[in-house]
Amino acid sequence: MRKITAGLFISLDGVIDNPQDWHFPYFNDEMGAAVFAQLATADTVLLGRKTYDSFAGAWPDREAAGGPDASMGKALGDARKIVVSNQSLQFTWRNSEQLEGDLVKAVTALKNEPGATDIAMSGSVSIVRQLLAAGLLDELHLLVHPIAVRKGARLFEEGEPPIPLRLVSSTTFATGVLHLIYTPDESAPTGAYEDAREHLPQAENS
Repeated sequence: MRKITAGLFISLDGVIDNPQDWHFPYFNDEMGAAVFAQLATADTVLLGRKTYDSFAGAWPDREAAGGPDASMGKALGDARKIVVSNQSLQFTWRNSEQLEGDLVKAVTALKNEPGATDIAMSGSVSIVRQLLAAGLLDELHLLVHPIAVRKGARLFEEGEPPIPLRLVSSTTFATGVLHLIYTPDESAPTGAYEDAREHLPQAENS
C-alpha cells in the first residue's frame, strides 16, 4: 500500500492561512530541499481545488520561463495530479484529473494502486484533516516557522476528537524553522497526574 504524505507551512501558533504573507523570509536551501523531497519527487499529487488552482496558475509559467524553479515546475507538471472537488472541473495543466466518488473510498483505492513513490499533498488543509480523521494520512510534514501570525485558520480545529501523533524526525534549519515529520500514533501513551508525578524531581530530605 502506498503512503500519503502531506506538507504544510505552519506558524508557531498553528496558523496555516495565507503563508505567502509570512513564509518567504524563512525560505532557504534547507527548506527548498525538504519541500522538493516531499512533493516534487512524487509521481502522484493529491490536491484540494483551491491549492490546485494556485499551483496551476503559477507552476506551468515558471516551468516555461526556465528560471531557478523550472525543475520544480516540470516535476509537478509531469506528476499525476488528482484534484478533490465537488464541482465539475476543466483542466489545462497536463496530467490533471478529478477524484471521483467518496473521498475516503477513492483515496483508499488510490493507496492500493501500484506506484513508484509516495502520494504527496501540499496545503489542501481540509483534505488533510479528513484523511487524518479517517486514518489514511501516513505522514504529516510540518515546517514550523518561528513567527506568531495571530490571525487566520489553524491546522487543527476546535471541537474535534484528539488525533495522537508520533514524531518520526525533527530538523532545525538555520532560519529557526523546525522540520517535523509526524505519523499517526496507534499506541499513544495514557496516564494522569498520578502517573506523571512519579517523574518529577524529588527534593532531598534535609
